[in-house]
Amino acid sequence: MKVILTQDVKGLGRAGQLVEVADGYGRNYLVPRGMAVVATEGSARAVQRQQEQLQKRLERELEQARQLAARLEGQPLVIGVRAGEGGRLYGSVTAADVAAALQRQFGVTVDRRRVELESPIKSLGSYPVTVRLAPGIATTMTVVVQSQEQVAAAGQAQAPARTEAQAQAS
Repeated sequence: MKVILTQDVKGLGRAGQLVEVADGYGRNYLVPRGMAVVATEGSARAVQRQQEQLQKRLERELEQARQLAARLEGQPLVIGVRAGEGGRLYGSVTAADVAAALQRQFGVTVDRRRVELESPIKSLGSYPVTVRLAPGIATTMTVVVQSQEQVAAAGQAQAPARTEAQAQAS
């Protein structure tokens, strides 16, 4: 029996593939669970259209990610934090802080897990940070960590002040 998989099936194939399976396996297991449909000319065309639409959408998203990477490449990302004597921070700047600063300064929503920091930033200065925007598309930015006073004096976007609980937790 020939079926078209509607979702990935371990050991059998990926969604959209036309596969040959035993009649009982297809009729009693795959089709009733919605994992596959019986291969007919109409269902094959429908799956083909869905695959084409998915491919076009993925290509559009990749192009948008490339444009965003070009726009962000090398841009400084200023983060204002509370700092003590000698430039040591109260707490640290994490990937979540970098993602929030990207949202504030550039209007770009990035998941914190896509921000690659070697380790949390614990002192003032400039640090290179890689942001993965899509599979195979990444951009390197410079994160400039300044004290809140420096940021306010420069008139740039200011990060929200850390609460005492956040400073002690870090």
